[in-house]
Amino acid sequence: MANSAAPPPWSTLSNAKVCYGATNFNISSFGILETYRTPSVIFGYALPLLEMQIILIFVLIVSSHMFLRFIGIPKFVSYMLAGFLLGPHLIDLVDFSTDRLALDLDGNTALEGVSKFGMIMFTFLMGVKTNKKAAFQTGKRPIIIAASSFVATMGTGMAFRNFRIDKVDPLYMPLRLAPTERTVIVAIQALTLLPVVTHLIHELEIPNSELGRLAISISAFNDLLAFINLMSVSYIGTYRYVSPRTANRDAAAMIILVLVVIFIIRPTAQRIVNITPEGKPVRNLYLYGTIMTAIAASICTTFFNQIHVLGAFMVGMAIPDGPPLGSALEAKFESLATNVFFPISIAVMTMKGDVIRVLYAFDDISFNIFLVGFTLVLKWTASFVPCLIFKLPTRESIIIAMIMNYKGFVDLCFVEGALNKWNLSEATYTFLMMYVLLNAGILPTVVKALYDPKRKYIGYVKRDVMHIKPNSDLKILTCLHKPDNISGMISLLQLLSSPLDNDNKDKGVIAVTVLHLVKLAGRAFPILVPHDKRSKPRLLQNSYIQTMMLAFNEFQQENVGTTTVNSFSAFSLDNLMDQDICNLALDNLASMIITPSGRKWSPDGSYESDDVMIRRVNMSLLDLAPCSIGVLNNRGYRKLKSKKRSNGTVKVGVIFIGGKDDWEAVSIAKWMRQNPRVRLTVVRFLSGQEPDKSKNWEHLVDNEVLNDLKATYASAESFSYTEKIIKGGPAVATAVRLAAEENDLMIVGRDHDEGSLDYSGLVEWMELPELGVIGDLLASKELETRVSVLVVKQQQQT
Repeated sequence: MANSAAPPPWSTLSNAKVCYGATNFNISSFGILETYRTPSVIFGYALPLLEMQIILIFVLIVSSHMFLRFIGIPKFVSYMLAGFLLGPHLIDLVDFSTDRLALDLDGNTALEGVSKFGMIMFTFLMGVKTNKKAAFQTGKRPIIIAASSFVATMGTGMAFRNFRIDKVDPLYMPLRLAPTERTVIVAIQALTLLPVVTHLIHELEIPNSELGRLAISISAFNDLLAFINLMSVSYIGTYRYVSPRTANRDAAAMIILVLVVIFIIRPTAQRIVNITPEGKPVRNLYLYGTIMTAIAASICTTFFNQIHVLGAFMVGMAIPDGPPLGSALEAKFESLATNVFFPISIAVMTMKGDVIRVLYAFDDISFNIFLVGFTLVLKWTASFVPCLIFKLPTRESIIIAMIMNYKGFVDLCFVEGALNKWNLSEATYTFLMMYVLLNAGILPTVVKALYDPKRKYIGYVKRDVMHIKPNSDLKILTCLHKPDNISGMISLLQLLSSPLDNDNKDKGVIAVTVLHLVKLAGRAFPILVPHDKRSKPRLLQNSYIQTMMLAFNEFQQENVGTTTVNSFSAFSLDNLMDQDICNLALDNLASMIITPSGRKWSPDGSYESDDVMIRRVNMSLLDLAPCSIGVLNNRGYRKLKSKKRSNGTVKVGVIFIGGKDDWEAVSIAKWMRQNPRVRLTVVRFLSGQEPDKSKNWEHLVDNEVLNDLKATYASAESFSYTEKIIKGGPAVATAVRLAAEENDLMIVGRDHDEGSLDYSGLVEWMELPELGVIGDLLASKELETRVSVLVVKQQQQT
């Protein structure tokens, strides 16, 4: 009795009768103590086996990233390293799990299913997060750079397709398949996949920068070329090696899917956005329905012999990014997809690679290694040279060229698909995995080292008033922090607008974007809410927003045909408001941002207070703005709520000293001069000394700007131009005060040519340094006049 053990109260797997060749298996075990002698029997059940595989993957990921994060290596590299550690050369998780469930059922099936689902979810979310405006912005620059990188790489790479093909060892690969393998390598190198670049741009935290938008736009056009190439190659291959009927069926199915996405899924998603009340969450029914649609599209592309993530990405691109639908999908699914499913997907794809095979077959794949290196250099050059031709700075051109060569998770999907179709050998597959590992580890690190965050919004295209083409629209972003800012902004915009007549019938409109900034309170995340006519009944129950919309709608109605108005509210933190402003300015391709100064005046013109938060935002905008910026210090110079109510003359003065900011100030004044109610006076301050020869070019532009202004309005009675010789700080202050007393509004540049005037004593006494010396004098508490001032800084360009 002592030697006998009581049988367990449940039937054990070891005592069960196994019918070989059957697919019957159990999902859940009875626990680790099911058999005392062999606890590993629990891995003969599907769920414990899957749990063990996932736990092992994450243990290795965490262990790898614990060290790699200290040198700035992305998490993606840790995911791939975990997969290599689980590969055949070390742990060999695939072989361990293969026969655990049944002889004819692979024990890795469940893990493969989780991996596929994770990749579908992650790719779909990358499509949702993609900035559609940036991805498909018009212009020849992204198109030419994308075409150059793709065509040069694909064309030149294919020229080496049959190079020394007769030297391929038949034991390594049949000669008829060797050209196909090289074609796959060249095609993968030519690709710059939009979801991969979107992921990289978000990892680098530059999705709203000018550089990030340009990279996304280039990759979008490259993706379009790649999609056409993929469909063509797939059709030809299926037509030749499978059957014409299958090829025609697959092509027709993909065309139908594209049409369904464009004409059914996208309008439906936009309808969901339209019927969702502002400030209210999207119904869960719509969120889960969108996810199921993405999965269905992936099943469709898989069934018709295309890469499985293609359908999910197409659906993701059809979803409007941002609130309410895009943001809701990100908030609900991104954490799970990014932190759980995505690492599993990468590790599972990578664990199929065998590093030992690369060593054994090194001589056989040596040309493939050369081909990868050659196309890498070729594509970098084909991306870098067009950037220089379009006059991008050298550093940014290097970064763009590196981003175009970045490889990521979708590239792994293409490589895995090629392996499954016997278009790649296992040695080449593993080498490409290693290449993606090195690529993903090195390129983002180098880009971070080269990229200067302070240049995040620095533009590569001229976006200012001075360089607007004749009869083009003037796009302005106006910022409102408080109800007091509304009247001053509308007054300024009234001066910029002018009625249509025979003289200016071809003049472009003034496209005004109004951004109401609200300090974040009671919300977990910052949010940008657009307002339009359909949203009028539900304006977040905020009387200020209602007042703002009513005021600007009235302004638009008074200027029908010459002005358009779009309104937004940004609920944001103090330290993020400048980014919200810059992002919206980039989205709308604004030529100028106008923001209040933060200094408040009472109705009688006396000083009340300074808003430190607004001033801090303005200081940041002056450094970061992607276009020109104007800071308005409004003393209530004239109430211009309606052109019908006030038809008096408005005196606008410009103080011109010299430099880019003064050029911009004159350009704005020229726009105002087209308003028949504006009387323009330009005063040029001269030092009486010969200009510095080293700055002779700027002096020539100063003269050219003023000569053009005088030639245009010399005969006009409502225009005057004078020059004054000013010497010393006190004389500057006196001249500025005299000009202020004679005008209702002054327009001045923030900065001026160094050495143009003697400001001795004035710089040390500035109260508002963000307004510059002249602007500070005009906004001074001691200035006894009701003059308002617009301080202008022209767009900074590299």
